[in-house]
Amino acid sequence: MKGWIAGVLGVVGVMVAGMAEAQDLIVEKKVFELPSYTTQGGRTLKNVKVGWESYGTLNADKSNAILICHFFSANSHAAGKYAVADAAPGYWDAIIGPGKAIDTNKYFVLSSDTLVNLNTGDPKVTTTGPASIDPDTNKPYALDFPVVTIGDFVNVQKALVESLGIKKLVMVAGPSMGALQTYEWAASYPDMVGKAMAVIGAAEADAQLIAWLDVWAAPILVDPNWNKGDYYGKTPPNAGLAKALTVVTLQANHGDWTNGTFGRRPAKEGENPGKALGNKFQVQSILDNAGEARAKVSDANHFLYLVKANQLYAAGGKSLADAMSRIKAPLLIVNQPKDLVFPDEMIQRTVAEAKKAGRDVTHVTIQGTRGHLDGVISMKQAEGAVKAFLEK
Repeated sequence: MKGWIAGVLGVVGVMVAGMAEAQDLIVEKKVFELPSYTTQGGRTLKNVKVGWESYGTLNADKSNAILICHFFSANSHAAGKYAVADAAPGYWDAIIGPGKAIDTNKYFVLSSDTLVNLNTGDPKVTTTGPASIDPDTNKPYALDFPVVTIGDFVNVQKALVESLGIKKLVMVAGPSMGALQTYEWAASYPDMVGKAMAVIGAAEADAQLIAWLDVWAAPILVDPNWNKGDYYGKTPPNAGLAKALTVVTLQANHGDWTNGTFGRRPAKEGENPGKALGNKFQVQSILDNAGEARAKVSDANHFLYLVKANQLYAAGGKSLADAMSRIKAPLLIVNQPKDLVFPDEMIQRTVAEAKKAGRDVTHVTIQGTRGHLDGVISMKQAEGAVKAFLEK
């Protein structure tokens, strides 16, 4: 088990402690279902389902719950493993678990897949979206699925939380699109949110982000196999989806990483990129391969619906200023100054508007070479700030 120091504990102690940690962090994926759900746009969907999981134990009066909201390309798997043999734990395992910043010995932590979750090919993901079967037609919804918003993601989560008998959350938290959901929760349901921790995300999508999200979507829209969303049972637009995911991966990182990791090396030794159009640099090859692998377990229409939800986003559905006037919860805002998705000046606008509205705001930064992605993989840096925020 990572983190154990054999020189401090005896061999037996290491084994016992290691077994306990493994047991604590093995998690089970569950499914939450709503017989019907009416979107913010007014369409009623039948048999809405999302997957969810939890860590720790809900106390008797159900007052120790924390909700984690996931980022654009993620799912509910925020911490722990589904099996000991899993290659890696959930994305925020560094700060969620026994004795960690979000201590599962103290808190009941839950996380759910969103509507239109990207990862439809992952057997551990349950989500209702364009790839789902419409009960009225027995065919996939495709583009007949209604536009959904970050507010819709939150409303389904609220139904899940209430189904567990939880009336107020100790904290809502999440990175990137998870931060958007965090602000949405705090603005739309201020009496249900004790604290809000928004990581690498702002409280409103500005014009620059809206335009970049359009760039993310573009490769799918020009793939002829997309066929205006009608590709279920046919050849899916995986070439366009793969390139879209490549764009996302690149913007979610930073030049410190690409330059430091790949430089100007060719993809294959002896295949000079200057000698043929088909000869690639290593950075091109690695990003393309990653996009192609991810496309095999993702859905192009779901990607487009996620793009739309993020473009439409303003916390509480109105504006940044309006959201901050309604939020009651203390805010912990965490960002990476080199973030290319939610640039520092965008986060600073959210912080400034929160302070202007008289909100209780703590703003901390994390560092690294990955830019936006540091809010997922480098959160251990913020461990002290998270602990202090929860104890405040």
